[in-house]
Amino acid sequence: MPSALTGQDGAWSLGYSFDRPYSSVWTSVTVLPALQVTGRYVAVMGIPGFSNQGPGAAYGRYKDKVFDAKLQLLPESDYFPAVALGKTDLFGTELFKGQYVALSKRFDGLETTVGYGSGRISGPFAGARWSPAAFPSWSVVAEYDANDYRNDFNSDKTFASRRQQGLKAGLEYRWGWLSMQVAKQRSHNSINAMLNIPTNEREFIPKIYEPAYYAPTELPVRPGASEWQANPAYARNLVRALEKQDYKLVSARYERGTLALSLTNSRISNLGRAVGRAARTALYFMPLETRTLMVTYTERDMPVATYEFFNLHRLQDYLNGKSNRDASNQFVLVRPASGDDVAVPAKSADDGLMAGLQDDPELNVLLSEDGDIVQLKQQDSQLNRFKIAPKLGFFFNDPSGALHYDLSALANFDRRLGSGLYFNSALGATIVEDVSDVSQPSNSLLPHVRSDVAEYKRGGRFKLFRALLNQYFKPASEWYGRVSGGIYEEMFAGAGGQVLYAPSGKRWAVDLSVDALRQRDFKGWFGSLDYKTVTALAAVHYRLPYGVTGTVRAGRFLARDNGARLEFKRRFRSGIEVGAWYTRTDGKDITNPGKPEAPYHDRGIFFSIPLNSMLAVDSRSTAGFSLSPWTRDVGQMVASPGDLYDIVESPRRDMDLFDGLGNFAERQDELSHPANTLPIERFSPWPSMRLRLDDSSSAFPEMSPLLKGSALAAGAFGLASFSDKRWDRFTKDRQDNRLLDAWGKAGKVAPWIGVGLAGTAMAFGDDRLQNTGFIALQSAAVAGGGSLLLKQAVNRARPESEQGHWARQDGSASKSDSSFPSNHSAMAFALATPFASEYDAPWLYGVAGLASLGRTADRKHWLSDTVGGGLIGYAAGKWLWTAQRRDPRYQAMFSVGQDRVGVNVSAQY
Repeated sequence: MPSALTGQDGAWSLGYSFDRPYSSVWTSVTVLPALQVTGRYVAVMGIPGFSNQGPGAAYGRYKDKVFDAKLQLLPESDYFPAVALGKTDLFGTELFKGQYVALSKRFDGLETTVGYGSGRISGPFAGARWSPAAFPSWSVVAEYDANDYRNDFNSDKTFASRRQQGLKAGLEYRWGWLSMQVAKQRSHNSINAMLNIPTNEREFIPKIYEPAYYAPTELPVRPGASEWQANPAYARNLVRALEKQDYKLVSARYERGTLALSLTNSRISNLGRAVGRAARTALYFMPLETRTLMVTYTERDMPVATYEFFNLHRLQDYLNGKSNRDASNQFVLVRPASGDDVAVPAKSADDGLMAGLQDDPELNVLLSEDGDIVQLKQQDSQLNRFKIAPKLGFFFNDPSGALHYDLSALANFDRRLGSGLYFNSALGATIVEDVSDVSQPSNSLLPHVRSDVAEYKRGGRFKLFRALLNQYFKPASEWYGRVSGGIYEEMFAGAGGQVLYAPSGKRWAVDLSVDALRQRDFKGWFGSLDYKTVTALAAVHYRLPYGVTGTVRAGRFLARDNGARLEFKRRFRSGIEVGAWYTRTDGKDITNPGKPEAPYHDRGIFFSIPLNSMLAVDSRSTAGFSLSPWTRDVGQMVASPGDLYDIVESPRRDMDLFDGLGNFAERQDELSHPANTLPIERFSPWPSMRLRLDDSSSAFPEMSPLLKGSALAAGAFGLASFSDKRWDRFTKDRQDNRLLDAWGKAGKVAPWIGVGLAGTAMAFGDDRLQNTGFIALQSAAVAGGGSLLLKQAVNRARPESEQGHWARQDGSASKSDSSFPSNHSAMAFALATPFASEYDAPWLYGVAGLASLGRTADRKHWLSDTVGGGLIGYAAGKWLWTAQRRDPRYQAMFSVGQDRVGVNVSAQY
């Protein structure tokens, strides 16, 4: 039975349970401190998934995917219990659907829970867990089981019909990340085993094999500036020393007292640490006259961040532990890089430098590299790479078998052809697979952009998975671009590009990707099918508190369906990311469980696991996997040749974090610095909201202006009421008019467009615009709520019902759907008024008025309904803007300290 506790923030559990007649493989994540989500893959004993004959004979037991969520409304305190609401089996087949409320309180070693549920959990339930102090790894668990097993799916054919509600008891043992539970019930025994991963720990394994930073036993002789310029060997020595530390694409330029380095690192995960080791190395080799050191970090030859050090003595002291961070930061500038920052040596020097740096990399067998269990790899200093590694894929829930697999060997050959120009290829050979055994054809009515996966597996054992050219470029300091052409993936080839704008110091970034694609044939070489399309997706990425990033993609997807995809991911301290996506388009996917009246919409979850948290050495390698239906065509995207946001997200995040230095000096006394402890950025709106509520409650207009305004409003409303019938006849006689039809549709969506614009202002604007956007959203909520309350009282019939002017609705109709006042009009004026008042833009009232009248164009409202709603919205917007327009009183900024990250709200009196 559930409790009100959501576990430690970031706790990720994976497990297997057997509780007859159900066996489950499951995973649970506390994605936010108050939100826990669980996914289960449940098999039911005694019920076949499909017919015992034909394509479904090999499927075995009936299996169901279940998604649960629990939201903690109130945390546990000294005197009050934690309170949580939960729902089980939120969507899909909903075989285990239910909801509950739970209260939990802990007393020393005793955890107690009481609750009440409906649906599968039927009625009151309770539980207790006792962990004796003498045996902290052991717990005794008892609970009253309130599940209604007899109403389970096909319970009369399974063991569920013999199970009853009642008292149950169990024993739990925990050892490190592992735990196991066994339970004794009246009818049977059950077991649950799990792995618990604390993703908010900084790292799981200490870096005991991490190479030390550069500190030569024999100091190199530093040349003078003229010697450096005359002899390329000095630059060669510096570049060689950096390449031995896994730096790639290293170039150096010395000019008028400034040594400029451009580089990237293939192994070190933290940007500040990578730059710190490069700066430490450069101090041993730079010309004696050097006054400034400039290090530019690049990704795919695109400059991302530039670090300028203006006092090299202070830099040396800081690296050696002789000065503190605050003193050194006065002489460091961290900023976004531009193309001018790249260190391009003079041609003569470059020729000599490159001639001396023709490395001869070895072919090595590597373990746990790049997310692969084992690989054969060769890579040089110019990012030219050859790699052979296994690739394993699993496919669930096809009628021909619940689990299909595909094990192949993938050979990658990547070649850097010039600055930012890369050739990327992948050749695969199937070792063993049974996906080709899938015989049931897809019933998708959309173009089969993904659902013919079995046909592709049957097409051939050897395939060319990728062969394309990518040109990366950086047109300005905050702009990134890519142009691509060739074979993108197993199913599609084409040409396209992407442009990304990621302003420094902002929480948001936007990009646009466009690709002209043609579907490849099943053999996997250079043939193609008839299907062609152009995909175009615009994306907005926004970094929220708690390490959450939200992404909205909108445009045209792979099956020519148009719509939007919403993505959320949470990044924990360890770097592990957990996320989910949901796509809604105009594509009508009827593949089960989709139906013509309720088509399927693409959704899934994904995990990304950086290996540096689990290895004894630092690493930039990441292992990732996702879970989603694999025979879907709706809401699909082509595999990106190189997504720009994914490429620059990590170094830009490191650059914008605190002072941008990260673990720069690798000093023991700085391990407690927030750049290394990575406190979680939390957000609490209550201090600001309380201040706003206090100000708003004391800002009601005085009696005289209130009476004057009420009289004007009554006059406007009375005039509109007298005109109701005449205006309704005018629109009724012209219902076939296209202009009126378009006007009505615009009026219906206008408030929601306004909500989106106000939210955009709050998210992306300056302080003044953010405050105005927030006031507008408050006003819309107040006006909308007031409008709904008046609807309950007045209950006026709509014009389209033909019941007459000021007639009340029939008793069967919902009062919330009554005509007076217009909720759309109330929200439109409530959203427009704060902006019109703040920026002296009265024309916004005209926009709100036209949108409101659109509700009369299709006879959804009387004219007086829109006037009444508009007056409510104007009053709410004017009142809240008057009370809260002094934005410095409510300015909230994220505050970071060694033990906190939160929101400061300053009140000025």
